[in-house]
Formats: sequence, C-alpha cells, structure tokens
Amino acid sequence: MTRTLSAPVTVAFDYTRSTGPVVGRFLTGLRDGVVVAGRTSEGGVVVPPLEYDPVTHEQTTDFVEVASVGTVTSWSWVPEPVKGQPFDRPFAFALVTLDGATRPFLHALDVTSPDEVSTGMRVQVRWAAERVGAITDIEAFEPLSGEGDAGGSAPPSSGGTGTRTVDPVTGVIVPVSLDYQYAASPEESAFYRGLNAGRILGQRCPTCQKVYVPPRSACPADGTPTAEEVELSQTGTITTFCIVNVPFLGQKIIPPYVSAYVLLDGADIAILHLILGVPADEVRMGMRVRAVWKPEEEWTYSLENIDHFEPADEPDADYDTYQHHL
Repeated sequence: MTRTLSAPVTVAFDYTRSTGPVVGRFLTGLRDGVVVAGRTSEGGVVVPPLEYDPVTHEQTTDFVEVASVGTVTSWSWVPEPVKGQPFDRPFAFALVTLDGATRPFLHALDVTSPDEVSTGMRVQVRWAAERVGAITDIEAFEPLSGEGDAGGSAPPSSGGTGTRTVDPVTGVIVPVSLDYQYAASPEESAFYRGLNAGRILGQRCPTCQKVYVPPRSACPADGTPTAEEVELSQTGTITTFCIVNVPFLGQKIIPPYVSAYVLLDGADIAILHLILGVPADEVRMGMRVRAVWKPEEEWTYSLENIDHFEPADEPDADYDTYQHHL
C-alpha cells in the first residue's frame, strides 16, 4: 500500500502592534533600563502594568519603578528548548516577584541545571547589550550573588515614580510563527506525487461527476467518496483575479503582479496561482492561460513545481463556460 505524504510546515509573519500608553510606558522603561509597574486601585503593584484596573476598569495611570532584583516564587525546568524560546540550551522559566512589586513576573532564568533553582532564591535582571523597547530587553534573570534565599518580609519598593517618557515606545513588531506537521490524505498524496512527475491530478465524484483539484476524499456537494483519478489539462481559464500593488516582507516579485484563480480544463474548482508574462493591467476574466513549470531538477511534492501561469495563444473563454466556478 502506498503511504500518504507528510511534511513540516511553517506559517509565519511579522505582526505590527501599537502599544498604547500603558504597555508603551513599560517597554519604554525596559529600553531605558528600568522596570515600570502599574499600581491598581487596591494598592497592588503589577509588572507588566495592567492596561485597565481589574476593579474599577479605569485605565492605569499610576506608575512606579520597581527594582531589577527579586525572588523566585515558582519555576519550571525546560530540558529541551524549542524554536523561539529565549535560549537554545536548557534553562528555567520562573515567576519572579521583583522588589517593590506584589505580583510575580514571568521570564527566563539562565541556569545550567535544575539543581541551581529553588523557590525563594534571589535573582536579578540581566539586561540585553542593545535595548530597543521590547520584552527581550531583559535577556534573562540570573542568580543574584551575595544573597541567600528571601525571608518572610515584604520586599521594599525601589521608590521610583515611573515617569520616564522621553521618546516613548509606541509600536512593536512581533514575529508570529506556527510549526506543524501536515499529513496529506491518500487523494492529496496522489496529487502531490503527480506534481513531482509533472502531472496535475484530480478526483471525480461518481455521483455528480464534478472533478476536484486538489482532490477531496469526498465530494463536498453530496458526500460521495471520490475514487476516480483524473489527469487534468495544463491550460485553463482565469475566473477571477487580484492585482497585488502593496509590497510586504518576504515578497519574491516586485509589484504590481497578479494572483488569479485558474479553472483548469476539465476541472470544476479553480486553483489559485501566479500570473506572469503579461502586464498586470491586461489580465482579465476569461483569459486563457497555461502552466509554466520550473526545471525538472527543481521539482518536489508541491504545487510550486508550477512556477506560474502565462497567457495561452487562444481566444478568451465565453463567460457561460466558467460563470458557475467564480
């Protein structure tokens, strides 16, 4: 029996966020080498500051600087770090109550063994060499030399007022990434194997006779399993399209260019792909196009084996031939 295909997939983008006056105040403090907390209506001192008071629901306006040293109140050992974590070696995540704060703050604790961590141990902030106004300005916490475990007394406040607002941080760029293992269905596996051989394969529903590409395990219209394999033409019709004019990070083609849905001859569902070989403003619905493949030595189990579609030397298709596939 032929095994189904699987592959690791990463979905990632950079998310730009405006910080607002409260989070911005905290990040501005980190950039300047101080830890800014917010005081609640009940007298709690919270790091990072809450944007709104949990009791009155009013915006936080009372800020205070707390110390860059504190006490570990809880911790968890990370023996095998994963991508995106603070270190590529074992470390601990710890809840640290900074001197002057009343609630703990979660961050990395840089130690080499769980034997070096204990609840109640004293730690200090290790600042990043270059600070930009991000949580990573605190590189990690590290054990505070010269002090034993904390006693039972409340930690003293640092006495600051948290009023440093010169050139405040108003926005941050946060990378968002998701790694997962994609497992293709048997029908999709046949589709990807076909692409690796320079063929475009679909599946036909035995009930309604519709042909789906990429194939589905069952027809979405009537639920019938799609068992018949169909090799499709490498020419088709543009049913609808979008002209991309806005540049973005990671873009491989300089705008303007066209992304279009192409209804391959013999198919009943269009596929999304790139249109090249024609000025963007000349692309139109009904335009006949053909697949242009990458060199065979670059082929893999991917629709990207088709580099793009380009105009075919054919008259435009009549609207009636694709109106039900928009």
